[in-house]
Amino acid sequence: MAKISYDDDSAVLIIGSGAGGGTLANELCQQGIKVIVLEAGALQSNATFINDEWKSFSQLAWLDPRTTSGSWRVAKDFAGLPAWICKTVGGTTTHWAGASLRLQAHELKARTTYGDIAGANLMDWPLSLDELAPYYSRAEDKMGVTRTHGIPGLPGNNNFKVMYAGAKKLGYKDVSTGHMAINSQPRDGRGRCMQLGFCFQGCKSGAKWSTLYTELPKAEKTGLLDLRPESHVSRIEHDDKGRVNAVVYFDKEGRAQRQKARIVCVAGNAIETPRLLLLSASNLFKDGLANSSGQVGRNYMRHMTGSVYAQFKQPVHMYRGTTMAGIIRDEAGHDSRRGFVGGYEMETLALGVPFMAAFLNPGGWGADFADYLDHYTHLAGMWLVGEDMPRESNRITLNSQVKDRWGNAAPNVHFDDHPNDVAMREHAFTQGQRVYEAAGAIKSLRTPPYPSTHNLGSCRMGASAKTSVCNAYGQTHDIANLFISDGSQFTTGGAENPTLTIVTLAIRQAEYIAKQMAARSI
Repeated sequence: MAKISYDDDSAVLIIGSGAGGGTLANELCQQGIKVIVLEAGALQSNATFINDEWKSFSQLAWLDPRTTSGSWRVAKDFAGLPAWICKTVGGTTTHWAGASLRLQAHELKARTTYGDIAGANLMDWPLSLDELAPYYSRAEDKMGVTRTHGIPGLPGNNNFKVMYAGAKKLGYKDVSTGHMAINSQPRDGRGRCMQLGFCFQGCKSGAKWSTLYTELPKAEKTGLLDLRPESHVSRIEHDDKGRVNAVVYFDKEGRAQRQKARIVCVAGNAIETPRLLLLSASNLFKDGLANSSGQVGRNYMRHMTGSVYAQFKQPVHMYRGTTMAGIIRDEAGHDSRRGFVGGYEMETLALGVPFMAAFLNPGGWGADFADYLDHYTHLAGMWLVGEDMPRESNRITLNSQVKDRWGNAAPNVHFDDHPNDVAMREHAFTQGQRVYEAAGAIKSLRTPPYPSTHNLGSCRMGASAKTSVCNAYGQTHDIANLFISDGSQFTTGGAENPTLTIVTLAIRQAEYIAKQMAARSI
């Protein structure tokens, strides 16, 4: 591991080590660039991951104070936990499901495709699918995504087989075990998936891609990476010309440190990234860094979500095998005849008994609720995930009444479902239940949205500095050496799980940064 001095202002400093930050770090190191990664969480490993949901949650989850407002169901059920993300080296790639899908061409041109949707702040991405395609291919190869680059798909577990049977009876055609960043055969020094199940507690076998044991170790081998776990960033500083030049953070002993840098890349997720930019307000940037557009924190998206669980006469054991290796994609296209724009996916899902009790229907105790838990082994489950509408009023702001342990204002997450989200969720619930009815279910249950796992769009990219925070490379319009390197830069959300696109954008961003550094443009 490299050790870069606090006064060294030649390195790229990355805040966050997840899909965006961890990938960016490795890509830059491979091009001979010194990198510092500041990660707020601790360093874990395959050996230290805990195969117990509640203990693992305490080990990996981001549990710093957060507040919630708005009419979304999450504000009622999980007011202090609007998002279920990780605070650990590797970020949320330590507990993600592995689903790796490309955005569709029309989703990158949502404003052009959907038109003017009242109450939505739609805007086309400053990128096309053709521009992203070669980088998507590199990301899929890097992550070992099944059904790409000659990698076979994963086997279908019982949860998938039930979904498949119902889907085919309804006439759905695009049904498979999906594109998953989980080794279906040994690859890249890691073994194949052992089908252990309960995949949200950290992959004990290392078959699932995570920056923790892929990108970061590779970066470390170059001798150019200085990774600092348990380093909580509180402020980004700049010089009198408005160029960022240092980051102030608290180390694992709680001591304030100041690290100089040539370039700063923020990859803290779509809640912490805008929060940090807002916390870094100054006389020169009174509304926060990179916020001349007023869009920092706005247009927060979390995907249209919900779940359907169904009970069957015979055991299903949905928890055995890969959690999300099963998908119906037929509803992912755009067809406004359904009563909404955009589309959604249906993906297999299984939670352990403790999380089922917490998420099945919060506050809905009773005989029916108990019956589902009593018949846990007879349940099949699916997660519904679709494109939600960006809204300026859905935003991350600072709550000065609530402070974290370092005295900084906590983020408040405000969200109201757009009518399009509500209509899409109703359609998805209906179709999900129809899938299980066709497969012979005794009964089925609609489960409300969980705390957000897909947090997107609060520092969106766009062609104009007046309506967006950063350009097509994640470079902020206001500050040339400040970049957004995570899902915050999404202009719209699409229907697809976002990790593959975050990795894709990080590969592209690293290439751009290296060229700009070589030309001494930044």
